[in-house]
Amino acid sequence: MKRSILAVALAATVLTFGVSLQAQKTTPMHPGKAGSPHERTEWTVDGASVAIEYGRPYLKGRTPGKDVDPYEGREWRTGADEATTLKTDKALKFGTLSVPAGTYTIYTIPTGGTWHLIVSKKTGQWGVPYPKGEDLGRVPMTVGKAPAAAEQLTISVQDTPAGATLHIDWGTTRASVPFTIG
Repeated sequence: MKRSILAVALAATVLTFGVSLQAQKTTPMHPGKAGSPHERTEWTVDGASVAIEYGRPYLKGRTPGKDVDPYEGREWRTGADEATTLKTDKALKFGTLSVPAGTYTIYTIPTGGTWHLIVSKKTGQWGVPYPKGEDLGRVPMTVGKAPAAAEQLTISVQDTPAGATLHIDWGTTRASVPFTIG
């Protein structure tokens, strides 16, 4: 009885406030050639299925951008080993960048305290070298302090009233970019 009352209350809240429930599923893929585990993380946001596959390197006492992947001012694979893959079954919009349903590779370019998310049309490649001339587009990201230090690179999606926000956390840095569906 208590469960059914709770379920009805939750359903009423969702209908009343238009809350979008987000499901997340993380599946290990393989351990990685240099010790960085690879995962596929999937989310459901406003009816869209969004998945990211990436290698998750550890800091191991190193500083991102200095001791590990000195990426300042150049494209970074945003992960370890194979290039990081974004798959979506519905169109996404990151700022002014429209991303049709499909599979893409994502990179970032950190420069002077700002980052840009790069969505590449080229897929299936190793993480380096960066495939010049294959960009679908680039969009600025907001850079700030991560809510908690991330020993391991973590890419997540947080549901928002207007869609969702993609977060990339590593060390004490968080780079974020909001997106909508459609």
